Amino acid sequence: MYKNQFDKELSQPLSYSAYMFYGDCDYLVERYSKEVSQLICQGDDIYKVYFDEYDFKECENYLLQSSLFSNTNILLIKLVKKLPKKEVDALIAACNQNSNSKVIFSCIGENDFKTMAKSFTKKTNSVEVRFFAPNDNEALNILNQELKKRSLQCSPGELQYLYNMHQKDLSLCVNDLDKLSILHEPITISMINAQCFGMGAVNTEEFFAKLLSGQNINRDLYMLLEEGINEMQLLNQTISYIQLLFNINTYVKLYGKLDIIEIWGYNCPKHIANQKANIAVRYHQEHFLKMLEFFQEVELNLKTKSNLDINSYLQACFRNFSATLR
Repeated sequence: MYKNQFDKELSQPLSYSAYMFYGDCDYLVERYSKEVSQLICQGDDIYKVYFDEYDFKECENYLLQSSLFSNTNILLIKLVKKLPKKEVDALIAACNQNSNSKVIFSCIGENDFKTMAKSFTKKTNSVEVRFFAPNDNEALNILNQELKKRSLQCSPGELQYLYNMHQKDLSLCVNDLDKLSILHEPITISMINAQCFGMGAVNTEEFFAKLLSGQNINRDLYMLLEEGINEMQLLNQTISYIQLLFNINTYVKLYGKLDIIEIWGYNCPKHIANQKANIAVRYHQEHFLKMLEFFQEVELNLKTKSNLDINSYLQACFRNFSATLR
C-alpha cells in the first residue's frame, strides 16, 4: 500500500493486527509509526524495542500475554535490517491469536525490506505501507505542516533555506524546527545560521566544502558518523551537494555570472554561495559525471552487498574519493 491509500484509511478507526512502515523516507516512516501507535494505544503504554534490543521470544511472549494494566498490548519495533520471515509471521500470528495485541514494524534506512513486506496481507489482517522520497514541493508542504503544529512563523524563502541547508533531509529540518520553536520568534536566515548550522562539532556544509576542495576530511567524517548521522543520509546528501555544484557550474558557464536566486531559488548568504561557486568552477562536466558515478556505485554496494561493515566501508570510500581530488 502507498501513503495516499493509507492516508484515506486514517480517517477511519484502524483495525489491523500488524503494521509495517518502510521505504525511502525515514522521516515519514518514523512519523507514521508514531502516529499510528498513538492512535491505536487508546492511552495505554507502548512497548518499544529499538534495533539491537530486539529479541524474538520476548516480543512474541509480550504479544501473546494478557495485559494486566491496560486494554491493549502495543509493540513498536524499530529496525535497520529485515527480520526472518518465520519471526515476522509468528509475531503477526500472535496478534491475531490475541486480539488485544498490535505490532508495528518501523523499518529505518534503505535496506531491502520488500521480502519482509510480503508477510503483510489481508489474510493476516496486516498492512504494509511503503514511502517514497517526497519531491521538493511535497517536502516543503510537510515542513509547513510542522510549522503549523508548532505555531511558528517562517516565510517560504527561509523554509527553503533550512531545507537546502540540510541537503533536503526532513528529519534534520524537523529537529531544527523543534529547536527554533523555543525562541518564540519568527524564523529568519540569520537565526537559522546561528542556531542550526551544522551537526555538533562538525557541520555538513564545512564537510562538503572540504571534501570537494580536496582537503583532509578524516576527522570531520569520523565526527559526523560518531554524532549519529545515518550512513545513507550522508551519502544521499553528498550526491545532492555534487548535483548542486554541477548546476552552479553549468549556470556560470552559460551566463558568465553567479545569480543566487536563479540557481538556489532563494536568497542564501552570499559567502556560502561564493564558496560553492569557487568549488564548482574548478571542475569540468565530465568530472561531475565521474563523481556521481563513484557515489552511485557506493550506494549500490551498500544496498546489495550482505555482511558489509557499512560504517567502515563508507569511511574508506570517502577517504579514497578525497584522495583523488588532491
